[in-house]
Amino acid sequence: MTRFLAIYHGAADPMEKEQLSEAEQAEFMSAWASWAQSNGHSLVDPGAPLYLKKLVTAHGVEDFTDSKTGYAIVEATSHDEAVQMFAEHPHLLLHSGNSIEVLECPAVPGQTG
Repeated sequence: MTRFLAIYHGAADPMEKEQLSEAEQAEFMSAWASWAQSNGHSLVDPGAPLYLKKLVTAHGVEDFTDSKTGYAIVEATSHDEAVQMFAEHPHLLLHSGNSIEVLECPAVPGQTG
């Protein structure tokens, strides 16, 4: 099995996020829980939201913003299988333009476990 990192990207602006009703938020969380339950056998880390962001370089540290809103880690037998897990993810329907990156995280050569 190979691990894959999914990075959720949000397309909503702050006003669009504020316009979600409590009922819509609850519906999304319920849909997410259903997705997580149906993929629980593959979830290594169900993930979390991404908030405060710092960029560290050789020249210092600075705050930054981007579209990344959360992550999850899954195990699958292939990249295509991992992608299929996220094809029906409720994040894609929450706001028009939302997307999910699915990145392969192969084992480091020479390391086991």
